[in-house]
Amino acid sequence: MIFLKYSLAINPPVNIVWPELTNNREVYTIRRPMSATPSREGPRVNEEIDVPNVRLIDGEGEQVGVVTTRAAIQAAMDAGLDLVEVSPNVDPPVCKLLDYGRFKYQAQKKANEARKKQKIVEIKEIKMRPTIDIHDYGVKMKAVQRFFEEGDKVKVTIRFRGRELSHQELGMKLLERVQVDTAATAKVEQWPKMEGRQMTMVMAPK
Repeated sequence: MIFLKYSLAINPPVNIVWPELTNNREVYTIRRPMSATPSREGPRVNEEIDVPNVRLIDGEGEQVGVVTTRAAIQAAMDAGLDLVEVSPNVDPPVCKLLDYGRFKYQAQKKANEARKKQKIVEIKEIKMRPTIDIHDYGVKMKAVQRFFEEGDKVKVTIRFRGRELSHQELGMKLLERVQVDTAATAKVEQWPKMEGRQMTMVMAPK
């Protein structure tokens, strides 16, 4: 009897079953591992639901109870609807009779509306001089209030020129005035601090 030594280089790794005798010949069976099932977005529908039982909700939103998955799929077919898994992480999972095409459309519509409603908070800057007059102050404060109403934060910057830098208390008093005048609609998020030749304070809407 002659023994043969086989050297197999197979990628990916395989399972080899040694050997079987068929018609007086040795047959070597090579089994390749099954590839992973690709992930699917969205809920499982109809035949994709592979559990034996589900908790069923009918097309009117009424609880039917725990039934076999096959019976639930048949109920969906009889109603001209789809069986959709709406709560997969319970035992048994909750499934509902739905028009899946309409369900997907409504879900996408809600997601689009939510994105539209999302507000990107911006920081708007208002610049003032420590010796600003009453009229200019009023104009600046109207802009500040408008920014708060739109949901934005406001960075109030007091700019010092020349000898004004030696009177930083004037800038502090002005920022305190802004804080008092906006107390009903805003709060201080970053307290006054010096940045070079300017003093800044950041406020956010309440």
